[in-house]
Amino acid sequence: MQISSRFTIAIHILICVELYGDKEPATSESLAGSIGVHPVVIRRILGQLRRAGLIRVARGREGGAHIARALGEISLADIFRATECIGNDTLFSFHEKPNPACPVGRSIHNILDGRLDAIQRAMEHEMESTTLAGLMKEAREQVGAH
Repeated sequence: MQISSRFTIAIHILICVELYGDKEPATSESLAGSIGVHPVVIRRILGQLRRAGLIRVARGREGGAHIARALGEISLADIFRATECIGNDTLFSFHEKPNPACPVGRSIHNILDGRLDAIQRAMEHEMESTTLAGLMKEAREQVGAH
């Protein structure tokens, strides 16, 4: 299992918008240069972040992306939910037809369901407790921007 790169690209976008958005417009082209992906990918993710209410996107001279909420109000969970499509709010998918005639097949849900739910809840808790404000503090220290 692997979470797509949309999640980390979205975080990268938000950090760049916060660090550099006052100096120059955060456009899909400028963001693509930092992230190393095609501007179309950036536009698609910007759209997801906009629909989730995490950014505003303006056109013109004052254009580009702008963060729409206080950094402390945006958690990694918010960004994850905006960019990742997980069916039925379930991170782990199950093979559809385990064989009920097989002892393992008929028991696999009993063996795994609770554990997988606990793992997902732990991940969600960690993501909820990590905010963009915390990441920005570290980003400013790492890149030397204040």
